[in-house]
Amino acid sequence: MSTLDLSTVSLPDFVRNAEITWKKGAESFSSVIQGSGIVKEISIAQNTGNTREFSSMDLELYAKDKAEREQSALARSQQGYSKIGTLYRVSLAQVITYQMRTQGKYKEIQNTLLDLLPSAMRRRELDLQHRITFAANTSYTNMSGRTVDTTVGDTLALASTAHTVRGSSTTYRNILANNPQVSRGSVEAMEQMRIENSINQLGQKVPCTDDVIWTTDDQNSINSVRELLRATSTLESGANAGVPNVYQTKYRHVVLPLVATDKDGNVDSTKSKYWGFASTRNSSFMLGVHEQPHVTPPSTGDGVSVLTDDWTFAVNAGHMIVIPDPAWFSISYGNGAA
Repeated sequence: MSTLDLSTVSLPDFVRNAEITWKKGAESFSSVIQGSGIVKEISIAQNTGNTREFSSMDLELYAKDKAEREQSALARSQQGYSKIGTLYRVSLAQVITYQMRTQGKYKEIQNTLLDLLPSAMRRRELDLQHRITFAANTSYTNMSGRTVDTTVGDTLALASTAHTVRGSSTTYRNILANNPQVSRGSVEAMEQMRIENSINQLGQKVPCTDDVIWTTDDQNSINSVRELLRATSTLESGANAGVPNVYQTKYRHVVLPLVATDKDGNVDSTKSKYWGFASTRNSSFMLGVHEQPHVTPPSTGDGVSVLTDDWTFAVNAGHMIVIPDPAWFSISYGNGAA
């Protein structure tokens, strides 16, 4: 946006200048959880319905004995649980008044427009991180009063001590027992839990592929993980000085600052110690995008009020969030609860 006198700018000129400001605002925002690789984004084309079904398929892991001239045993395959996602839209409008345009309030206008497009991007980020915030729940009520279904394919919450698989009676957990805060000891306990609870839909043990340690923005948690990952030798130095730190290249640390928030995005200190592991390779955390965040500017006769001389700009976005399989995820609430 230029600094010329806005009282002399026509609506088309104003919109062209505003587009530059929107672009700057969008470039200033970066999605932490999408950039981590935890979330898998797919495109939902126009006019292809408002739902998508997500599932997985596992094949048994081991070949069988075969005697001479005997037919090969047929491999067992097992489809995982399915989960249907439904599109929803978010929107926000901003009004540029006649007084703002004609009384030298350029900075106020610039700030209004700069923040418009990122508001939809921030809302999507909040909704994504809230799947971890409310991992213990099968639903939550969002800031607009809408009930959000947070169950996974087995109808349980994302975090559970008894997740089921379709081809076996075996269950698995992805909540660390006693919910300790993050430390070297609790990281090792989480690793052991993950090894003992990594199974496919037939109940067979599969390799654990976790490559991310995630935390909230709690500084104690962040510092503990950084110390663990970045130390040049084992944390128990002294007699063990010079022994390589096995965690240096084992995990990436992802800080999710919106996990410790309530439905409105306000601070929720009861969730500040949440942490866990994630596998970007096996993640089924799906974001289906139908409508990328975009701004609809006013045009003559639409978004322009002849009664108030207001110009109304609106940002819109549409997407779905669904997690069919929770096996890629684990959590400790950090509160010491059994």
